[in-house]
Amino acid sequence: MSRPMPSASVMKILHRGVVIPACPLALDTHRRFDEVSQRALVRYYAAAGAGGLAVGVHTTQFEIRDPRIGLFQPVLELAIGELQAMQMRHRRPLVKVAGACGPTRQAVAEAQLAASLGYDLVLLSLGALRQAGDDELIRHCRAVAEILPLMGFYLQPAVGGRVLSYAFWRRFVEIENVVAIKIAPFNRYYTIDVIRAVADAGVEKRVALYTGNDDNIILDLITPYEFRSGGKKRVLRIRGGLLGQWSIWTARAVEFLKAIHAGLGPGKLLRYSIWLRRNVALTDANAAVFDVAHNFHGCIAGINEVLRRQGLMTSALCLDPNAGLSPGQSEEIDRVCRSYPWLTDDDFVRSHLDEWRR
Repeated sequence: MSRPMPSASVMKILHRGVVIPACPLALDTHRRFDEVSQRALVRYYAAAGAGGLAVGVHTTQFEIRDPRIGLFQPVLELAIGELQAMQMRHRRPLVKVAGACGPTRQAVAEAQLAASLGYDLVLLSLGALRQAGDDELIRHCRAVAEILPLMGFYLQPAVGGRVLSYAFWRRFVEIENVVAIKIAPFNRYYTIDVIRAVADAGVEKRVALYTGNDDNIILDLITPYEFRSGGKKRVLRIRGGLLGQWSIWTARAVEFLKAIHAGLGPGKLLRYSIWLRRNVALTDANAAVFDVAHNFHGCIAGINEVLRRQGLMTSALCLDPNAGLSPGQSEEIDRVCRSYPWLTDDDFVRSHLDEWRR
């Protein structure tokens, strides 16, 4: 039996390269699910020009799966409903990505729920299989791929991921319905492992590469990755991003990605010096939002705080009471907002906020 594949329109979007925010979880000041703010977030991303949304991922907080919290299905249901409405409103398809994690039984069940709701892809985290060898990992991935097409996920170890070898990725991309990979190890060596595996397998026309390296977003997008495999030179590019960083200031991220694509087009010459400077600024901003000074302790709270300041969320709280902003993190966010106002989209949000929060 053939494995499920995305629609032609979804494949076209993935390979064109788009902004896919990693959706945060909106809580009120009592840590209760804030449906009004959650809907506003999805509407914001669609209006900002994002090409899709990833829900139930790290930024959405893995704790939503705790039976005592019970938010995994409600969040996925709310998001898919809004995404479908936004597709109609903006008259364009959106890529709907659901996160799946845990042991095989759990990951398969989460993929089945996502499929029943209408999601296009599963972003599959392997952090729970920390001691598994490559054979076990591939069996796990194949089991989930029976349910929905896969977007591979190299999550950095600092926030729950694990090291994955070139040999794993070379086997992973042979799964027939692997259609994309989010590369997010925050490590240049590991990033190259993934891209080289895709090149060596010769599957770059099927597998779209997306950056999740929030510490090097622009550099990932403007770099040609050249390898020689089987006597043939292959040049691959990371076409878009699925990022926590792009869950804030999303309208600006869409502008940047469009400009990069235009600059890399036929007969065009990208002004690399400008984009290298912008990469430094964006990485500096990400260090504040993601709380690099405290080993990413406040990475989710930092995202939430930016959205709270814009009025898209009513609080920056996380489900885990210990997962708030770190000492000095708020001041660091102040600093980067002052230093790089061109990174923010506050005016865009302000002009539409009442509409999104209805």
